[in-house]
Amino acid sequence: MNVPHTIQLEGLSLIGQGRAEPKGRPVQAVNPATGEPLEPPYYRADLADVDRAAQLAAQAFRQFRRWPATARAQLLHRIAQLIETHGPEIQQRAHLETALPLGRLQAETARTCHQLRLFASLIEQGWCWDARIDHADPARQPVPKPDVRSHLIPLGPVAVFSSSNFPLAFSVAGGDTASALAAGCPVIVKAHQNHMGTSEIVGRLIQQAIREARAPEGTFSLLFGRGSEIGQALVRHPLIRAVGFTGSRKGGRALMDAAAGRPDPIPVYAEMGSINPVFLLPGALRQNAESIAAGLQASVTLGVGQFCTCPGLVITLNSPETERFLAALKERMETTPPGTMLTAELCTAYRAGIEQFLRIPGVRRLTHPPQQTDPVGTRAHATLLATTADVFLTHESLMEEVFGPSTLVVLCDNRQQMSAIAEQLEGQLTATIHATTEELIEARELIETLELKVGRLVFNGFPTGVEVCHAMVHGGPYPATSDGRSTSVGTRAILRFLRPVCYQNFPDAALPEALRESNPLGLLRIVDGTPQLPA
Repeated sequence: MNVPHTIQLEGLSLIGQGRAEPKGRPVQAVNPATGEPLEPPYYRADLADVDRAAQLAAQAFRQFRRWPATARAQLLHRIAQLIETHGPEIQQRAHLETALPLGRLQAETARTCHQLRLFASLIEQGWCWDARIDHADPARQPVPKPDVRSHLIPLGPVAVFSSSNFPLAFSVAGGDTASALAAGCPVIVKAHQNHMGTSEIVGRLIQQAIREARAPEGTFSLLFGRGSEIGQALVRHPLIRAVGFTGSRKGGRALMDAAAGRPDPIPVYAEMGSINPVFLLPGALRQNAESIAAGLQASVTLGVGQFCTCPGLVITLNSPETERFLAALKERMETTPPGTMLTAELCTAYRAGIEQFLRIPGVRRLTHPPQQTDPVGTRAHATLLATTADVFLTHESLMEEVFGPSTLVVLCDNRQQMSAIAEQLEGQLTATIHATTEELIEARELIETLELKVGRLVFNGFPTGVEVCHAMVHGGPYPATSDGRSTSVGTRAILRFLRPVCYQNFPDAALPEALRESNPLGLLRIVDGTPQLPA
């Protein structure tokens, strides 16, 4: 696929509408399929660049937070339009940097643009500001009731960390950036080192959209550099007011600890991975063992297993139906072609995770991939492991995420063991139940346990494929995320970057427009405890 490049990559961080100066020794992205370095070299930002970006963002916030929602929505629409226009160029570079198929990258481009437009629509409608009015009652006894009004306002500059496995949808113009800009918060993105060229192209398009919209210069910046240096400096910078992160538990914890150690702690919304348990009840296996095996194999191996919603744990009962299911799943996993992972480091960690599981007595490998050469060290085979409930319940390490195309099947002797596993699980992004309708109704206790463990429950489906919509919850209790009350996908994501402010006994002319009596913005509001539509 030959795509003419219209954006000449420069390898420099973007600070406001300008570029950082080249400093130090540059680094290059690497094609994971070939091991070849990609041009151009990228220069790392330094602490002075972090401070410059933060200062510009703080200056921009004073103006950007006052922008009408319609103006911010137009900015989001324009970013989406530019990404679509440059889609082939973006996808070709992302393919070189990640080895993800072009079809997958085209779908991810569409998702990225959809979520930008979804947040634009949200703020145009205005119900996300949660405007509330309680009128005064001077005659109330024993004390008069004051006039009290509140709504949500933006926090301030937000630091966003790009993920490795979604070079578009969880990256420079991804959900964190879209929701923060929609909220009225300037954004500083820490680019992921594995797809720097993709990041620069998208960052330059955001720069263009901001310039065209005449938004304040510091509304957006993009920094290249090590997360341990630039990322920590961003989180600790006194002008940063919140953080969005998608990545490993180790990386998320480091940012959480840095933010908590500030003189003024700030929220870190970190999504840190999950093993996404799948519970298979007997009735579902009796009816659909082979189709469940097909769906599970497709979900486990989608994107070479490099999804935070990859189902890495399956819990089921010992039974003839389970044996039929395992035979079908084993055959499908063994005939799955190996895939190229995002980096050699991830592939090495994947293989090490499998070997660590196999060192535990009672864990066995059901699939045996053929021996193949792998000169780059990025080719991963699908792996199916199995163990018993007794082994799983006595080895906490079996709950660790193995990032890649593998899953562990836990065979239980009875429902009590299935319930015990559910109780022992850490916080997860998702849990899935395959059952008949009658079994699902009878499994109320299991569902109630899982409700406390996950952000999304899936019935007779699979967790990969996160729908970007108003009702979606892509989050969960720690350690799946740093704050189980939030989501990084869906329109509730905007709430991470807003906070409530209350105005008591203000004259109407001095109130924000969202709270004035005439409702000039035409918002859905709660007035004296009753939802009130605009006239």
